[in-house]
Amino acid sequence: MKNRAAFFGVFTALALIFSYLESLIPIRFGIPGIKLGLANLLTVILLYKRNAREALLLSVVRVILSGFLFGNLFSIVYSLAGGILSLFVMAVLKGTGKFSVMGVSAAGGVSHNMGQLLVAMAAVETYRVGYYFPVLLIAGMVTGLLIGAAAEQVLKRLESFRFES
Repeated sequence: MKNRAAFFGVFTALALIFSYLESLIPIRFGIPGIKLGLANLLTVILLYKRNAREALLLSVVRVILSGFLFGNLFSIVYSLAGGILSLFVMAVLKGTGKFSVMGVSAAGGVSHNMGQLLVAMAAVETYRVGYYFPVLLIAGMVTGLLIGAAAEQVLKRLESFRFES
């Protein structure tokens, strides 16, 4: 790939579009923080087609930009905590070679919600918000599996496409 900046710009733009589309989907479960994680599809694809460092950069840039565009400072803090923990877990599991794309993504969804829950506990200075964990665990697993299934299909279609620098 001759122009890494253009490549990264396309991935960032797609991630922002997915974040915007997600903000339009009215999912209300009564518990804050449950979302589909559509933009994480691009993070998973980049993790598999390039490397964890570039996936992390995409995740951080997307969280900051979408936070300023569609959210607020608190959404940025929560999303960064979840995104960084999620990517770390996904990179470790991918590196073992023992997990499928869906498995890695599901673990990422669960760990993303855990990162956000830990920040919430620190912000409100109580462990009582931990009662949300069972619901967030299920939500993270389900959304992670959905994103993983989508990523798996996209990666199959991109097998012949080269993502080299």
